[in-house]
Amino acid sequence: MGGHTAGRILVDGGQTGMRLRIETPSGSDDRELGPIRTDRPVVEQVGEAVGDAGIPQGTWSLAAGVSGLTPQAARPSALLAAVADLGVTAVALAHDSVTAYLAANRDEFGVVTAVGTGVVTLGVGPAGVHRVDGWGYLFGDAGSAYWIGRAGISAALRAFDGRGSETLLQQRAAEVFGPLDELYMVIQGDPGRVARVAGFARVVDAAAQAGDDVAQRVIDGAADELAESAVAALERSGHRPGDDARISWMGTVMTSNDRLRRRFVDVVGERAPGVDIGAPYGQPLDGVRLLTDLGDAHPLAAEVHRSNL
Repeated sequence: MGGHTAGRILVDGGQTGMRLRIETPSGSDDRELGPIRTDRPVVEQVGEAVGDAGIPQGTWSLAAGVSGLTPQAARPSALLAAVADLGVTAVALAHDSVTAYLAANRDEFGVVTAVGTGVVTLGVGPAGVHRVDGWGYLFGDAGSAYWIGRAGISAALRAFDGRGSETLLQQRAAEVFGPLDELYMVIQGDPGRVARVAGFARVVDAAAQAGDDVAQRVIDGAADELAESAVAALERSGHRPGDDARISWMGTVMTSNDRLRRRFVDVVGERAPGVDIGAPYGQPLDGVRLLTDLGDAHPLAAEVHRSNL
């Protein structure tokens, strides 16, 4: 790519990792970067990641969907200033629930539940846009990988000290974290504890597939939490029985966990009969790309923060 390259820089910033795509007329280049830390200013992290990605000088637009982007933290002018030296002339910045929605449902009214380390659910309908959960691992994120991992570890510790049912998770937690009587101190002292706990969700899923009743109850409980959020988002965004609406999902927790996804679909189908429930139309970076072309009339347009030179 030469010095006069024109194209787009797309960023999907999650707590597990950032995905960056460089689009030019000659093709695209995808890269995996470090995770977003929601205990630090998120816009600065995006600016640093893009600045360190080795992007050549040119004329660029930048679109980013970012986890942990509160209204106060959404400062597109600060992001533009951080990357202007690369030749970026326009920035479109949004919470990753917005880009997840666009990836999953495009222009259709409905709901997306975006499930990764954390979780946020977004409804778009006749009454506008309504976000459910996304309150972080301390106070929310019900049904997320962190929620599943924490519930699995808790079940292991309850079995260990005699308060809970026997479960494969007790042995698995010891294999992953070491002696269970030391586990809580090991995790609390780890700066990467959120990702580490969320990673245990995969162990819980494997135990559920192996027939462990305790692990299966954890997975089912996560599906129920996600379904409750989806139905709440559907109702609060103004949908009424009989309205056309589409409910979908985003993230590997939903796409890779068959038991969780099937139960989610069943529970939502019971509580919102007639609603179309289906797999996403695209991937997160597809939703990020749509930010740059989102018309002012779209209900999500007000959720996009823009800055231009």
